[in-house]
Amino acid sequence: MINRANLTASLLIIVTLTALLSLGFWQLDRAKDKQKIERAVVLAQSMPAQIVKDTKEILDKEYYKVLLRGHYDSKKQFIYDNQTVNSNAGYYVLTPFILNDKAVILVNRGFVPWNGQRTNLADISVNENRLVIEATLAKPKQRIELQHTELKSEFPLLIQSLDIDKLSKLSSYPIIPMVAQLNPQSENGFYRKWQPFYGSADKHIGYAIQWFLMSLVLCIIALLIMIKRKKKSSHF
Repeated sequence: MINRANLTASLLIIVTLTALLSLGFWQLDRAKDKQKIERAVVLAQSMPAQIVKDTKEILDKEYYKVLLRGHYDSKKQFIYDNQTVNSNAGYYVLTPFILNDKAVILVNRGFVPWNGQRTNLADISVNENRLVIEATLAKPKQRIELQHTELKSEFPLLIQSLDIDKLSKLSSYPIIPMVAQLNPQSENGFYRKWQPFYGSADKHIGYAIQWFLMSLVLCIIALLIMIKRKKKSSHF
């Protein structure tokens, strides 16, 4: 006669083992997806900068180096606060760049440290003559605001998050949902050392290994239990 407790324990082990293995293979699939993205990003960043002419082309060029024709609007700049670079607290300077087709993109002109004096803003004015700039395109990552702050109406505006819809209303520009990171060798910028892309494929592989190790441990425990039960049954 089958022992009901033994049957329940066996079913529980099988279900748990199946779940652990499924999680491991799921993480491997995630890692493969991330690796595809990483390869695409490496390919994009290895391409020489090319002129982009309109909004649609810009939206299709994330991670690419591009050349943009237009001019800055020095009167409607944003101070992207609460940034840390090389252990220094400061801000990024985001300047609207009006393209030849009248579309507008925010150019991150680099990092400026506060140097312990938040009341003293650096001179961020920039020439508004027409020019061509080189930049790398990146989608804006909106941060969680720990405390809601009412934005003043005077520029340059101090902001805590890259909410493109909100910045569009404040600036009266239909801002493209992409940020142009100004090339470190370009003029009219501040400190620029942009972080390389990290696709986190290794992280998912690490998670998969953890799930598979847990599966192995569970198998060993189940095997030891079976051996122990056989020994007990042999004494009767």
